[in-house]
Amino acid sequence: MNGTACASLIVMLSVALTGCNRSPQQSSTPKPAPVATTAPEKPAGARAYSDQDISDAWIYLLGRLLVLRQQKADLAEGMKWNEIAHRKPGAVDWPNPNLDVAYSEAWVAVDENSCTVVTVPKISGRYYTVQFLNGWGETVANINERTQPAQPSGEFAICLTGAAAALPKGVTRIDVPVKYMRMLARVELGDDWNQAVSLQHKFALRATGAPGTPSLPPVVAFDQQHLPGADAFDNVVQVLDSERDINPGMEPVAAKARAIGAGIQDPAERARVERVVREKAQRDLLKASPTVGHGTLRNGWARPAVAGTYGDDWLGRTLVNMGGIWANRMDEVVYYKGNLDSTGTQLNGDNAYTMTFPKDALPPSYADYFWSVIAVDPVFARVLPNPKNRFLLNRESGLKHNADGSLTLYFAPEKPSDAPDQNWLPTPKGKDYRLTFRFYGPKLGVKDGTYYPPELLKQPTQR
Repeated sequence: MNGTACASLIVMLSVALTGCNRSPQQSSTPKPAPVATTAPEKPAGARAYSDQDISDAWIYLLGRLLVLRQQKADLAEGMKWNEIAHRKPGAVDWPNPNLDVAYSEAWVAVDENSCTVVTVPKISGRYYTVQFLNGWGETVANINERTQPAQPSGEFAICLTGAAAALPKGVTRIDVPVKYMRMLARVELGDDWNQAVSLQHKFALRATGAPGTPSLPPVVAFDQQHLPGADAFDNVVQVLDSERDINPGMEPVAAKARAIGAGIQDPAERARVERVVREKAQRDLLKASPTVGHGTLRNGWARPAVAGTYGDDWLGRTLVNMGGIWANRMDEVVYYKGNLDSTGTQLNGDNAYTMTFPKDALPPSYADYFWSVIAVDPVFARVLPNPKNRFLLNRESGLKHNADGSLTLYFAPEKPSDAPDQNWLPTPKGKDYRLTFRFYGPKLGVKDGTYYPPELLKQPTQR
């Protein structure tokens, strides 16, 4: 594949960022070798795995590399273990951020003798959660009113399962299966950002002892436009050993990744793996994009089958980590990705689009907490700038309903003449983009998977 074709492939993959079906590899019993043969024996690496095995192992490993890359970047920029960093609203640098909340972040370490205590302030009438994820992007705990209804505020000790740490009286213990985690605290901004930020700064962390911290393995440099090839398997043993995969059923594909790491020590085999990654694995990832792995596509919106916790769906996990790292569980929030209009055509800022919610199916009907929609670029999934500095539509936007009670949202580079200003989200003229729709506290059809946002209708060009 030439450079232009490769770049186009990665852009297409990132635009859709929705996923492909993977089929488990069928095991077979090798036939006995002939008693006598003059043919030279193939290298062990070459006969240990197929081209499909290379594709599966590469996609699987990429999910871990995405998190590890972010971890190394965070620590290089000054984040400290078990020290919380409170971010200004909107001031986070990862794909597909939630602009409805103020974020606080930390890398958390615990061990057999030390827990980390999280202080959660009392918050009423405003959504919040403290999320913990492992090194594969799996959510291992949330602290909020939903998970701790009897005592949603106070002090909570995050402890390694079986840890013999002594805890102060009144601390609620929460056991997790891993020693090292990414923590994200979210506080809904609502219509009073100052109060939200004040509450955000009351979250705190402290370790009860002196837990060890990991030695992180080297990671090949890459981004969404320049994904790794065979070099993804360099240091594969150290990468996989640095963070065990907690999900049962992942052992076979992890074993293939290890075998490929050994195989590429042979230059000819490395060239083969490089070719298969570029010509097959990346295309397999592209084929996965329309439905975020095993998810579904309806009305131009993709609803992933998994997010935050993944079971044995390594394909869905890698796609979610690429397009929206730090995704939470689907009982906490459901994300819809939209990059197609009602005709199946890619959204582009040269056009104006509308989506209309019937009066009996308005967005608040499907969220216990809040909803929002944002526009992001199709490659890096970063929020798109615009002269109006308006980056989302939500319940605080002062949306104007139609005379019949329905609600129409507008997406266009310039405000359509018939659009209430507050219902308009500016989009980048001449550029492709995609939308992310969030429902926090999903309920009804969003919760059970039967609901999809309305389709996006391309409007006639205004003269």
